[in-house]
Amino acid sequence: MSILVAKRYVKALIKDRDVSDIVSIDKQLETIESAFCSEKFLSIISSVDVDVDKKIELILSFVDTPMLSVKNLIELLGEKGRLNLIPDISKELKKQIAVLTNSYEGVVYSNESLSSGYLTDMESSFSKKFNIKLSLKNVVCDYDGIKVDIDDLGIEIGFSQERLKAQMIDHILKAV
Repeated sequence: MSILVAKRYVKALIKDRDVSDIVSIDKQLETIESAFCSEKFLSIISSVDVDVDKKIELILSFVDTPMLSVKNLIELLGEKGRLNLIPDISKELKKQIAVLTNSYEGVVYSNESLSSGYLTDMESSFSKKFNIKLSLKNVVCDYDGIKVDIDDLGIEIGFSQERLKAQMIDHILKAV
């Protein structure tokens, strides 16, 4: 539910703005969003004992000189009691920036670290295939194979050794 509300705020934020302004807004919201990792900060924001104006003042203090649109957004969220939506708004704004600039980020899961040359080759291949700008990062985990996940596009491509073995066994059993 909060994602749907966040999308409306983001839609209003990006309306009639150029990409550079939107990126500036995103950077300021990203700075503010980092505070939401702190339990102390979350308890202040969710506290009914702290005045809304003090909460807004605290949030805006994380940015040196907040843009007027960011300041207005924070004040509006404070008035409506929706300050907890800031992380969702920031995430949705990042998605919209990716769409506007046609550049996306993806993750490559594997059980060992991949060389930067290999990642660059994968980036260029996927960029050509989907006609986008793509940057990939490698995450080493216990996945038995390799999996590429571009979440914002809804693309997940994987190769698993276990799945290959199961398919080979299936094929052999059907042949017999």
